[in-house]
Amino acid sequence: MNVPPGNCLMKYCLSFILVFLLTHLSWSQDRVVVTIPSAAQEADYIWQTIRDISFFEEHGYEVNLPEGELISTLKQKARSGQLSDADQVALTELMVDEVYRKKDYLPGFKHIEAQLKSLNLLIDSLHAMDFAWDFKVYEEYRVNLSLYGPGGSYDPYEGSILLCTTSNGDFKGYKNPTNTIIHEIVHIGIEESIVLQYQVPHTMKERIVDTFVSLHFKEFLPEYRIQDMGEYRTDSYLDTVEDIVELDSIVQDILKEE
Repeated sequence: MNVPPGNCLMKYCLSFILVFLLTHLSWSQDRVVVTIPSAAQEADYIWQTIRDISFFEEHGYEVNLPEGELISTLKQKARSGQLSDADQVALTELMVDEVYRKKDYLPGFKHIEAQLKSLNLLIDSLHAMDFAWDFKVYEEYRVNLSLYGPGGSYDPYEGSILLCTTSNGDFKGYKNPTNTIIHEIVHIGIEESIVLQYQVPHTMKERIVDTFVSLHFKEFLPEYRIQDMGEYRTDSYLDTVEDIVELDSIVQDILKEE
């Protein structure tokens, strides 16, 4: 068997590991737990989303929220910094009394459960990588479903992900939710040692994550797309999986050029 020379060797080895995991192993440690929120939990997430509505609008995110006069009023108050505790109480009452139905989350729940075997193995491949910096991994990631929000978000300190689904079991951006889940897991991995350490701007952070996923998982996530947010500084530096392994020093070099 011929092995590619030079800087292609790293990419070859990592691809071989992924192929082996996905085609030869029938068991993998459970890496993902999927949860359905209560009405109160969903209300809390909607509240956080409304509080950050200006950020989402500024960066061009499409945000799903319940319909109605109350939500329109809360968004307007958020834009002008006038939200109150009474507004949060009113939102919770709306969700509990009128909006929330657990059955609306079941199709999305089942859709992710059908992908758990491949998700486990893709996450295992991240555990197997030998980074030259501290890529943070969790033994288990919790995926919390929501019918609302921008699509996906993450908590790097708990290893949890919020994922937007629909009552039909669809997901924003992709038919296969694995794309967004892996995207958020990579966010968690780079948050402390890269993003916070070097104060990486939001658009560059997204470019790095998209490039990371595209390079490392492109054979297994063929639908994955790189977002165009007008940030291209990393493109000439991140071309192979080997470059991702050296991400720490690459980001430092890019930011020194400013």
